[in-house]
Amino acid sequence: MNIPKIYSSAIMDSLPDHFEYYNLKEAVRRVLKLDIDEPRRKALKEMTWLVDSYYDIEFDSESKISGRAIFPISSSESRGIEDARFVRFKDDDGTETIFATYTAYDGFTILPKLLSTKDFLNFRIMPMHGNGAQNKNFALFPRKINGKYAMLARIDGVNNYLFYSDRITLWNNPIKIQKPKFTWEFTQIGNCGSPIYTKDGWLIITHGVGAMRRYCIGASLLDLEDPTKEIGRLKEPLLSPLEEERNGYVPNVVYSCGSLVHNNHLVLPYAVSDYASSYVTINMDELLAALKASSV
Repeated sequence: MNIPKIYSSAIMDSLPDHFEYYNLKEAVRRVLKLDIDEPRRKALKEMTWLVDSYYDIEFDSESKISGRAIFPISSSESRGIEDARFVRFKDDDGTETIFATYTAYDGFTILPKLLSTKDFLNFRIMPMHGNGAQNKNFALFPRKINGKYAMLARIDGVNNYLFYSDRITLWNNPIKIQKPKFTWEFTQIGNCGSPIYTKDGWLIITHGVGAMRRYCIGASLLDLEDPTKEIGRLKEPLLSPLEEERNGYVPNVVYSCGSLVHNNHLVLPYAVSDYASSYVTINMDELLAALKASSV
């Protein structure tokens, strides 16, 4: 967080190499009680704000899964948690973990965060770091690519980017892979959830914003070994807001944070202008054929 060392050293120098959460909180509390200037006071509060962004949640094993609601807990989430993109991640050794990338908001600052669980009883929440860990729209690939974690994001609010990393919470050096191309996505393009593996390539469900902030849902196909290469991209949206469904808390929008393939159909849940939810199914053979044809 670019806190000057002159401010952090008063805390860190008094702590051992390995320390508990409450050791740090107590060290900060002691220094804050002293007569210190405002920049130092602000820096120390930012340290605790960041540390408070890490936490674990444990649900009772007897609880119903429908009752396991995750509410904002840390100060970085005080005004909400949004756009959680869940994905089942399979590591190179075959182990599986459910991850979700989401955006934390405190009324002033947004923070990209990562949730993980193996059993939907125990959840770990961590912030993401790096020069690319900004803005919104992070979506993790369901497996490593060439030995590295891979992530999509729209860090500048306009274009689609790709990251590679050895650490799942550290994201540096984004690569721009897509920019607005068609009129229905001319303001910005982003993802609508984690990429989906197919034998023909990575299926990316996208969102595009056009005139009058109209959100539509589209699709792209990226190369399996090198997702910087776009195989195809639909010229027209898969899904557009209907006239009779335009009005809502966020009008003129259809939006999704994830989809899955079942019985050779893409099952795509989506929100309608932030007042209702629905879903659509799309034949995968038809969709992939249209995507491959779009590259001609």
